[in-house]
Amino acid sequence: MSRKSPRSRRRRAPEPGLPGKSRPRATPGGRRTHKRASGAGAASAPRAGAGPAHAPRGARPTAGSAPRPKAKRQPATKPRAKPRGATPPARRAGAEPARVAALLGILERLYPDAATPLVHANALQLLVATILSAQCTDARVNLVTPALFERFPDAAALAAADRNELEELIRSTGFYRNKARAIQLCCTGLVTKHGGEVPHVMEDLTALHGVGRKTANVVLGSVFGIPGIVVDTHVQRLAQRLGLTQEQDPVRIELALQLRVPPAKWSAFSLWLIFHGRRVCVARKPRCSICPLLPHCPRLRVESSQ
Repeated sequence: MSRKSPRSRRRRAPEPGLPGKSRPRATPGGRRTHKRASGAGAASAPRAGAGPAHAPRGARPTAGSAPRPKAKRQPATKPRAKPRGATPPARRAGAEPARVAALLGILERLYPDAATPLVHANALQLLVATILSAQCTDARVNLVTPALFERFPDAAALAAADRNELEELIRSTGFYRNKARAIQLCCTGLVTKHGGEVPHVMEDLTALHGVGRKTANVVLGSVFGIPGIVVDTHVQRLAQRLGLTQEQDPVRIELALQLRVPPAKWSAFSLWLIFHGRRVCVARKPRCSICPLLPHCPRLRVESSQ
């Protein structure tokens, strides 16, 4: 048996081709396939008379190609939400003098003998009772103050009172620790700055500890006859529902009402709104069906009534 020479056993070197690609080996009996001229190569060529070819989606534009116009995105328009409790413009009534005069006349006929429900004998007792009335009913305060003023009759006695004893006397009014501290600091200021007497000037009253414009207006109007608008939760609610003001801050509400109500009726007007807010125009479901003010009331921010 003849042996092959070493030269015949050498492997033939591959033919040079494109880098990274190898020529596939033909299979015996196989049919070689060729790409038709009308295939991918022909499809990429532009037709005669056709416009510029569009670049595929996502491709970067070349130097000679025109930039594609960007479609403007229309913002989604949502219908404006109607504010809760708002009334249509046709039903809104401005705070014109004729309407305000009608409101004042009706309120005066409803509450002709309006006076502060806090029982007091002097300015000091009313000042202390007003401090106690915060977050408490007037009826509860009237149950507490007789024993309190019998034990501590003046500002000096209240300022020097034992804190624990004072707290026990006013415990049922709620927040008794804060109120006892406020009463003692207020009475200390009365003794040291005003000789134990309650001043009749707004600035002097509000300079005392625990005394704001609401408390000062109560004392000035009920004791000294100096008119002032007391803005509590009832006055704020009714003033907004009646369309007299839409302010939220008590001081701004007071100033706005002063421009619409005659000064001689400031103190009485506050009491009228307080009584009407407790009896008819309550917070949750006002009794609009029996309210004499309904013909002149725009019922702003009223969502449901009875």
